[in-house]
Amino acid sequence: MIVTYTNYNGYSVVLPEKLSTGKWHVYRSARSPFKLVSRFPDHPDIATLHDNFEHAVHDFRDYKYLGTRVRVDGTVGDYKWMTYGEVGTARTALGSGLVHHGITTGSSVGIYFINRPEWLIVDQACASYSYVSVPLYDTLGPDAVKFIVNHANVQAIFCVAETLNSLLSGLSEMPSVRLVVVVGGLNESLPSLPPSAGVKVVSYSVLLNQGRSNPQPFCPPKPDDVATLCYTSGTTGTPKGVVLTHANLIANVAGSSFSVKFFSSDIYISYLPLAHIYERANQILAVYFGVAVGFYQGDNMKLLDDLAALRPTVFSSVPRLYNRIYDGITNAVKTSGGLKERLFNAAYNAKKQALLNGKSASPIWDRLVFNKIKDRLGGRVRFMTSGASPLSPEVLEFLKICFGGRVSEGYGMTETSCVISGMDEGDNLTGHVGSPNPACEVKLVDVPEMNYTSADEPHPRGEICVRGPIIFRGYYKDEVQTREVIDEDGWLHTGDIGLWLPGGRLKIIDRFVGQCFIYGDSFNSSLVAVVSVDPDVLKSWAASEGIKGELRELCNNPRVKAAVLSDMDAVGRESQLRGFEFAKAVTLVLEPFTLENGLLTPTFKIKRPQAKEYFAEAITNMYKELAASDPTANKAL
Repeated sequence: MIVTYTNYNGYSVVLPEKLSTGKWHVYRSARSPFKLVSRFPDHPDIATLHDNFEHAVHDFRDYKYLGTRVRVDGTVGDYKWMTYGEVGTARTALGSGLVHHGITTGSSVGIYFINRPEWLIVDQACASYSYVSVPLYDTLGPDAVKFIVNHANVQAIFCVAETLNSLLSGLSEMPSVRLVVVVGGLNESLPSLPPSAGVKVVSYSVLLNQGRSNPQPFCPPKPDDVATLCYTSGTTGTPKGVVLTHANLIANVAGSSFSVKFFSSDIYISYLPLAHIYERANQILAVYFGVAVGFYQGDNMKLLDDLAALRPTVFSSVPRLYNRIYDGITNAVKTSGGLKERLFNAAYNAKKQALLNGKSASPIWDRLVFNKIKDRLGGRVRFMTSGASPLSPEVLEFLKICFGGRVSEGYGMTETSCVISGMDEGDNLTGHVGSPNPACEVKLVDVPEMNYTSADEPHPRGEICVRGPIIFRGYYKDEVQTREVIDEDGWLHTGDIGLWLPGGRLKIIDRFVGQCFIYGDSFNSSLVAVVSVDPDVLKSWAASEGIKGELRELCNNPRVKAAVLSDMDAVGRESQLRGFEFAKAVTLVLEPFTLENGLLTPTFKIKRPQAKEYFAEAITNMYKELAASDPTANKAL
């Protein structure tokens, strides 16, 4: 007799972590309940990024792979493409060039520029010749770049002409660097350093030629070899290097491939930072399916122009951009008024009803209304993904209806090689991040000090913990911080709070405080806070409380401010904060803290000095209000 220890729960199955405890609280994908996925089911021989690219070169040799609109002279035109075969040849030449310059197997290679074809060619060369790729964020600045180069012992750096001078000025403080390769620069215009510097500066094209003249055989990595070091920057202290192996990355993408199917006819636009794991995982999946990848010009303000030229079928983004699309369309509809507004609402409601009933809406609505909206993203997008932060259910539904394709929201982090969970195809419920990636298992651990437990009704709540082949090896050269997040049983503690919805769907719990900046100084005895609110949660809460007004009015409403402070106080008490650690005043803002407005680091942590300057007026006003209400309360002792 065969006994199976599972409890089927829709999109997930529930298992006991240890039979002795009798607790059924470990969730796995219903797509692979008995074994965590570590390889692609159709290609179990693909164990490394090198294997993955070799598979693509073999199966899709003459298919388009990397496309760019930017010409050598900097002008912009139509997309020009390299095939998988051509990129394979360039990858071999590049790797051979690195070997020619004495860069030894296992060395770290830095990539210091934004998305462009050369980024992926360098990354493929690293995989085929057993180098460790180290993204150097273009927005990190010279100090962090210097730290990462030294910490990772980077021996070769690929940069662009724009970053060359700042890089060379700090070379004396980066003794591991032996080779600097300039992408897009002419070799005769490059500076030559004195032999005593021990560093060669060559152009990308020269390195390719050197590799072609001195071809070297591949040095394929093993699955457990390190593929990349992804540094995450903090608000204070030094960046942490997340160590990801080839096996980690292949397992994550293989698990994702159960629900995300691309085709060799698909076209993907690359503009999300390649230094981040979200875009990196998308690229690995694109290679597996033979997808064509077109790059943006490098300017977010011209992204719509690039979309119109490329006409992608797959579009990945973050809620910030999706919210802008939503606001732009809804505002245009409202200002159009009259017949156009009524027509849009009729079309929207008809499609919404059809979706709820699992049916296809009449094509007339697309012809009359939605095709014009689809054209904003090029007109052919069939699949959209969202990650990095929660997407409101209202916006997700809007995207489904207006663009007519599948919209999937996921949850993940660098330390899990990207995806932890994702929405399943055919799941029309919104407000969650789906079921576990088939390559991992997930459990919620009680957080009694915050009153989150697995016994909570109606939904179990707790800290999200993840285990499986997608879990990173650790923080580079930092065993202490590694042990803080990975316990003795191999569970990664994410620090995020979640709950299980019916069907085994994971929901990330958040309040209507989207982002928060706490400020204090030695001249004042209390702390103040600037809070970026989640507009959708704020609207629904205000409606439930009978508070009316536009969002900006709600942000200035004393009752709303009091509710936010009360909410923050409750969290503070649960976390056993001391009295002086509580904020005494709050300013609510609608604008999120972003990379674009300079308030976030590339890994979405708040830059405190910049935030202090940005919100200087609000901080001054809060301290004035506190002084007016209690003249003695705000003077530092």
